[in-house]
Amino acid sequence: MSDIQLYSQISSLPSDLKRQVSEFVSSLKKKSNSSKKIKERQFGYAKGFFKTADDFDEPLEDFREYM
Repeated sequence: MSDIQLYSQISSLPSDLKRQVSEFVSSLKKKSNSSKKIKERQFGYAKGFFKTADDFDEPLEDFREYM
């Protein structure tokens, strides 16, 4: 739908519906602006969040017969 078609459809609405369309467009703009703000990632932010076992690199018992 082109901008002109959208404008003509909105202009044919009664004033109370035009106000609702205006409020909806405003809420879409706020939602769009808030989603664009991406925080810069910090190095080491998840340090200590994940823990690995001491024997993480050791061979698994289940695969011993294949080795």
